[in-house]
Amino acid sequence: MITLRQLRFLVALTEERHFSRAAESCNVTQPTLSSGLKELEDMLGVQLAERTKRSVLITPIGEEIAQRARQLLIAASDIEQLATERRSPNSGNIRLGAIPTIAPYLMPKALPLIHKAFPDLRVYLREELTELLLDGLATGRLDAALIAKPFDIGNLETLDLFEDGYLLATPRDYATAPIKVMHGADLEGSRLMLLERGHCLQRHALSAFPDHDIRQDDSFSATSLPTLISMVAEGLGITLLPRLAVDAGIAAQHDVDLFPLADACPRQVVLAWRPTSARAKVFRQIADLLIKSRKALGGPADA
Repeated sequence: MITLRQLRFLVALTEERHFSRAAESCNVTQPTLSSGLKELEDMLGVQLAERTKRSVLITPIGEEIAQRARQLLIAASDIEQLATERRSPNSGNIRLGAIPTIAPYLMPKALPLIHKAFPDLRVYLREELTELLLDGLATGRLDAALIAKPFDIGNLETLDLFEDGYLLATPRDYATAPIKVMHGADLEGSRLMLLERGHCLQRHALSAFPDHDIRQDDSFSATSLPTLISMVAEGLGITLLPRLAVDAGIAAQHDVDLFPLADACPRQVVLAWRPTSARAKVFRQIADLLIKSRKALGGPADA
């Protein structure tokens, strides 16, 4: 009979491509992992991995079996979570992911509220780009994730938290006349300094004004919002900042001007999780606390 332990060994080896690292990720010795994989191969009658002194090559059938094994392991984890939920719904561990343009600005407010509401619940926060968060949900590495739409998230369950609009950040005295609010037409033909490709905010910012010619400044790309705002403060260009980050104080120590953008298409921040997760009720309660945390930061009424 195939065991979940054996399948976990195969999935770990497929992900690590190294016996020692795979064994470490499974908290077993390398001989134990090798023995378990050999037993699985003997039971199935197929070769799952080609072993050499320097590398590990997963065979095509090994890759296919590993992919199905991931789904079985996720299902088994969901069963365990379901039992935990019934025994003690507000305890245990939750692995929560969040994109870098949300985590540092929302979670410092949210985590104390979550800990107060769920004192027996341990939240492990992971900051990653959207693609990695979605992969983490698909493979069971994460339980829930804070992401921003529009984005293709497949069949995940989502709960809308808030809309996150933008402000234009410019060097001091960038505008030659007093302006309180800017519109897309004011930025026609502009080149924006943005985050590097891979950040969903980069795509969201470029699509904030779909009817206007606003493009990315290809001479520069940042890995984080603090870097971006520092470059603007030095007079190197202009950028769009999420309202969430501004309300959390990202521009407070920088010599920049901020202009509301009246007609920018906002991004929608959501909490996502697998439809099969037994934690849906807890996630909805956490979502309420995330909404409360956003409101505590201030900003416009739609925040």
